[in-house]
Amino acid sequence: MKRSRVGGNERELLSVGGEAQIFRRSTEVCDSALVSNLPPSSFRSSSQLSSSHAPGFAKLNRREGAGGWSPLTSDRYQWLEVSLGERTKITAVATQGRYGSSDWLTSYLLMFSDTGHNWKQYRQEDSIGSFPGNSNADSVVQYKLQQPAVARFLRLIPLDWNPSGRIGLRLETYGCPYTSDVVSLDGGSSSGLVYRSSPGPRGPPRDVVSLKFKTLRNSGTLLHAEGDGGLSLSLELERGKLQLLLRRGSSSEPRRLASLGSLLDDQHWHHLAVERRSSHLNLTVDKHTERVQIPAEFSHWEIEQLSVGDVQDFGSQKPKRSFHGCLENLLYNSLNLIELAKNNDHQVTAVGNVTFSCAEPVSVAVTFPGPQSFLQLPGASASSSSGGVSVGFQFRTWNKAGLLLTFGLPQEGGVVWLYLSEARLRLQIHKAGRALLELTAGSALSDGQWHSVELNSRRGRLTVAVDKEEGGVAHASFSLTAGGQLFFGGCPADEDDQECKNPFDIFQGCMRLLSVENQPVDLIKVQQRLLGNYSHLQIDMCGIIDRCSPSRCEHGGRCSQSWTVFHCNCSDSGYSGATCHSSVYEQSCEAYKHNGNTSGHFYIDVDGSGPIRPQPVYCNMTEENTWMVIQHNNTELTRLRPSPGGNQHSVHFDYSTEEEQLSAAIGQSEYCEQELAYHCRKSRLLNTPEGSPFSWWLGGPGAGRVQTYWGGAQPGSQQCACGLQGDCVDPQHYCNCDADRMEWTEDSGLLIHKDSLPVRSLVLGDIQRPGSEAAYRVGPLSCHGDKSFWNAAFFDKETSYLHFPTFHGELSADISFLFKTTASSGVFLENLGIKDFIRIELSSSTQVVFSFDVGNGPLEVRVESSVPLDDNRWHRVRAERNVKEASLRLDGLPVATQEAPADGHFHLQLNSQLFIGGTASRQKGFRGCIRSLQLNGVTLDLEERARITPGVRPGCPGHCSSYGSFCQNRGRCVERVNGFHCDCGLSAHTGVFCNTEVSASFKSDTSVSYTFKEPYELSRNSSALPSSIYSDTTLRGENVSLSFRTNQSPAVLFYVSSYYREHLALLINKHDTLEVRYKLDGGRDAEVLRSRVKSLANGQLHTVTIRRLSDSVSVQVDQNAREEFNLTSDGEFNAIKSLVLGKVHESDDLDPDLARLASLGFTGCLSVVSFNSISPLKAALLHPDTSPVIITGPLLRSSCGSSASANPYAAENTHHLSDQSGSVGSGQPLVNAIRTDSALIGGLIAVVIFVVVTGLAITARFLYRRKETYRNQEVKGVNQDDSPDFAFNNQADPQNTSSENPKEYFI
Repeated sequence: MKRSRVGGNERELLSVGGEAQIFRRSTEVCDSALVSNLPPSSFRSSSQLSSSHAPGFAKLNRREGAGGWSPLTSDRYQWLEVSLGERTKITAVATQGRYGSSDWLTSYLLMFSDTGHNWKQYRQEDSIGSFPGNSNADSVVQYKLQQPAVARFLRLIPLDWNPSGRIGLRLETYGCPYTSDVVSLDGGSSSGLVYRSSPGPRGPPRDVVSLKFKTLRNSGTLLHAEGDGGLSLSLELERGKLQLLLRRGSSSEPRRLASLGSLLDDQHWHHLAVERRSSHLNLTVDKHTERVQIPAEFSHWEIEQLSVGDVQDFGSQKPKRSFHGCLENLLYNSLNLIELAKNNDHQVTAVGNVTFSCAEPVSVAVTFPGPQSFLQLPGASASSSSGGVSVGFQFRTWNKAGLLLTFGLPQEGGVVWLYLSEARLRLQIHKAGRALLELTAGSALSDGQWHSVELNSRRGRLTVAVDKEEGGVAHASFSLTAGGQLFFGGCPADEDDQECKNPFDIFQGCMRLLSVENQPVDLIKVQQRLLGNYSHLQIDMCGIIDRCSPSRCEHGGRCSQSWTVFHCNCSDSGYSGATCHSSVYEQSCEAYKHNGNTSGHFYIDVDGSGPIRPQPVYCNMTEENTWMVIQHNNTELTRLRPSPGGNQHSVHFDYSTEEEQLSAAIGQSEYCEQELAYHCRKSRLLNTPEGSPFSWWLGGPGAGRVQTYWGGAQPGSQQCACGLQGDCVDPQHYCNCDADRMEWTEDSGLLIHKDSLPVRSLVLGDIQRPGSEAAYRVGPLSCHGDKSFWNAAFFDKETSYLHFPTFHGELSADISFLFKTTASSGVFLENLGIKDFIRIELSSSTQVVFSFDVGNGPLEVRVESSVPLDDNRWHRVRAERNVKEASLRLDGLPVATQEAPADGHFHLQLNSQLFIGGTASRQKGFRGCIRSLQLNGVTLDLEERARITPGVRPGCPGHCSSYGSFCQNRGRCVERVNGFHCDCGLSAHTGVFCNTEVSASFKSDTSVSYTFKEPYELSRNSSALPSSIYSDTTLRGENVSLSFRTNQSPAVLFYVSSYYREHLALLINKHDTLEVRYKLDGGRDAEVLRSRVKSLANGQLHTVTIRRLSDSVSVQVDQNAREEFNLTSDGEFNAIKSLVLGKVHESDDLDPDLARLASLGFTGCLSVVSFNSISPLKAALLHPDTSPVIITGPLLRSSCGSSASANPYAAENTHHLSDQSGSVGSGQPLVNAIRTDSALIGGLIAVVIFVVVTGLAITARFLYRRKETYRNQEVKGVNQDDSPDFAFNNQADPQNTSSENPKEYFI
């Protein structure tokens, strides 16, 4: 349904059943004046000010009488009614004030009826009830109805009027005559119409049935279609909903295919259409259509008999209640069945009591819409001889609580309350603040259905019955005698009224069939103020609305409602928000990585808020590329044996995701691959490019297309990888297996053409010969790269922008993107309509504003940030607008929301181009980068549009400023065109974020020796003495850290030797405490520094950090306080030679005690060992061939050094990734760092010289206070709240890390 505003009036466009119908002047003219020629007797009103203000004068542009209608009093209980004489199609309404006066309406309600009772309110967009009126007495305001109404009676109810005048009205309605054929069914058994098709050939299976119906009964069989094979389809009313049922044979249980509509028992006309095509049905109820898949056997099913009403025996099925009501314009494949029945056509038979008119029972209901609603009726008269109470009524509501009835007990001095609580009926009798009696009956009474209530008290017995005792009955021995007044639904607003008190919720719903002392209550007399009293009621109508039909809850969210609002339960749907619109999952593994997650199983939602549901995948983040891995049912190497009975072996692969999910994931990725391998022994594969292939596979969307090439080759080549490379075992063939040899060989490789992926099935043809053996493997589908995540554009001028087609988000819209800028304001996005608009902008350096207008006036949602947003870092914005609310989220800040008006416009109508980075006026444009822009889950290709737009550049570099903090443990952020990479070369950790510990299990004979190389390659050819070379490697400080787990004591953890008989040793002594032994003077004994922390050989994980600067040493164990020590030596560690973990084999230079301990070796776990910028354990485990390490004894990498983590994704589970073998982490940068040790130690020489020159002038404490690099960090006086790993870099900007040279760490 579309709405457009032109000069205050609106043209309405309605879509019904997929066809757009524009209700304006066209070939079908339906705009004749309907009121101007009516006699005065056709007009009625609630009252009139005088005879000259009578309703008959309320004709447009007339001046007779007082120039229009005015009621006696101006309030919201007045109405003007027009009888059009017969049912008429109404397309527009026009209003005008009373001539020559100050009396006019500013807003009003429209009601329609066929009988003059049971009025139905006309609503715009299914929500807005009021119509705009006039601004003076003379101008005409015409409103064209979005959907024409068909009615005999029209009633206009004033809501607001000129405050300086009173209600005054002249009106006109426009339309045309309405003709129809009607039939009435009385609800008796076997009454209705039966159509039998003519024998003979028919066209393609396409059947269309359409009709209108109205009924007061909430259940009954409406249509039943029988065909060949015992198959039948039925449309049945059940609790006011229409059910589509399928039956196979007369005795089978029906299968429900669909349920549509609600409150269809409201005695108003409802449109029904069923269109059958070969594989599906289009089922339409009123304006809502649902596509229903039907079983395959219906593809050639032909209807032999069509029954209308309950004229069919369903065998053993329990008979349904018959349809009781009226049908209109019953068409089957363009045949008018009612007309044929009236004319006694042989194909249509009327069965039972059928009349060709619509006799409607009159049932007057009353609606309690709000908090001030109540109905007051007189109780039993004093002369009544019954001596008890008898009250009955029916009600329907969505609310679980509310007062239904209350009255006083003058003789007993108490009060009775009959109310709903938790959707159950409860009765309470109170006296003097104490409950004398409580009864409960019924359940689930807030289901919107009519429920009857009977309250009776006779001869000392009190009874409360719900639904004629079917819903429950409660009894008590209690005598009631009502007196005074009965109050239904609530109490008068007058607080001094002692007759009525309501401690419960107010009732919102409908009531009908009220009776007091077994006498029906005439609600029309109540409306005329001739009986009882009331306030804020809508009499002679039930205004209930089912806000859950159709459900506004998306993605399978469950809808519930009260009288005024609906609520969506999104649990287990994978979506969130007021209407379950927004996905709770990221759209790719790449997005999860940039949230700081590591490898693991995740759900991804490739189209965000779009229709494709989330899918489970494995995200492998152990490599530079982030891989998405989708498994299928057989990724293992599967062996085949000869099968002489069959010529081929076929295997199908079922993936862990659905078809549309799989296709979308492949399409979104930049690169995909899948391994395809065939191991063979006398089993040919593809034959030759000229011959028919023995084997093939199917790949691509759907069931896949036949592919005759193998892994590693090109599509259509009918070759394998060896044929492309020219190294097959037989040059005459293009696959190794086609050589047909007795020896085992294989053809394997990667399939990388996305159009052919994934592999759906495999057909192997040469396995039936004697001696043939084969095995195949189809690996999981692996993809990396997210086309949308890094899609960005840079706007360098305020006047530059990108434009895209109009954004269509009529009922729900979400917009998400990332931005970074140095400007303090600018418009990110704007789309305009004639009056509606939507806009997101940076209004200040700390505020983002989401503003829009859907016809109710502009609304804004704002989020204020505590940090500047113009910091040139990426910030994420997500805005959502739906029929319930608008929300705005900025980064991780709390979401801001703005509720939509309860009864307002909710269709967003836009018609201009969508502007990105600017506005149509070229003012307030945005300067900076916008990335990953998605509207309702669809990514806009900013880069493609930017390439052809002046002032806008594709892409946007500089990601480390935002994501560099993910690189942990001295990992260095490295910029990439799309994203960033963590270089772990200077870290003892590995992994995508340098946060994976590198641990190894040591045995007593395990030894890892790391040799420090000479500083310059040319020194190898120098004739200088070794001492002159070694003297350049003097260190004045170290930074040592490691973690360990052991039960051994004593034990040496760490040993560094020197060419000058100096050493550093870290050990656990026999008392289970830590010792650090420094020998920095070859002629003196080692100095022993003992920690006070005990029980270190307890098998638990412990972390040790040692920092030395000159003669000051600090030691920290776990989270204990740092311990400070001073050395007596000169603080220089000269000519370091090697570092040893585990058993020390060369112990000639050690003192006897240390040599004895070193010879014992170490049994336990060592992890993340770091000595300045060297990570010896990481080098030994990950790069033993390219690192200066010597490993003796068993060294096994394990996870023994990992501590328990609260992060559920911390563990990298790769046991399903049989094809993702390869080393984890970023090893190459570490290799480069080790290979450049010569240059690094050369840097050490320069640093040592610098320290010697400056050390005399700068104190150690001053050096410590400057924490910018390790070179100026002092050991003494370290605060206990500093980082326990003594991080070298404490600067805020992670980009600066990349500029630091490792040589600065050696002092």
